[in-house]
Amino acid sequence: MIDNKDITIAILAGGRSQRMAGNDKGLILLNNKPLISYIIDTFSGATQNLLINANRNQQKYQKYTTQPIVIDELDGFQGPLAGIAACMKVIKTEYLLILPCDCPFVGVELLSRFLANMRSQDDIVIASDGKYLQPTFALIRVSLLPDLLNYLSSGERKLANWYKNHQKIVVDFSDKTHFFENLNTPKDFAFFTKPTSV
Repeated sequence: MIDNKDITIAILAGGRSQRMAGNDKGLILLNNKPLISYIIDTFSGATQNLLINANRNQQKYQKYTTQPIVIDELDGFQGPLAGIAACMKVIKTEYLLILPCDCPFVGVELLSRFLANMRSQDDIVIASDGKYLQPTFALIRVSLLPDLLNYLSSGERKLANWYKNHQKIVVDFSDKTHFFENLNTPKDFAFFTKPTSV
């Protein structure tokens, strides 16, 4: 059984946020609270090892973690795999749990269900909402780092395609689909903003 001490959590906040007019999604307020702080508040009790991967506004993100902010080594916002590789390079634990910064409703049960379903032969555990894979919600063996670096050096960037190369298990969260509600646009934020009482 994997102990929580063997896991580092990495919140991926390194994207361009193009659909938010370039505003850094993790720092946008949802009901007066930065989006990233929802994830941190939920998972801070699960492990002492929590990282943030961010390619801008590092000083602002630093307020939310005692660990140094992890910056992609690949320039140009090249996707979540670049952030995952950067995190894997600096951590000391055997496993990395990745979470996106733009899904504030994910629960800590994600991790407990991953751990309950992971088999000794699995390299990766991935969430599914019952219809589709949710590839940015995954538990990954850090020993896959050399393979990931080779994959990136070949010019590949697709997260789901990299997963195909490895022994994995998909965990069903069709009863928890709200975990994967992601806020990508101003309209999404407006939908989940509570009206202010007068």
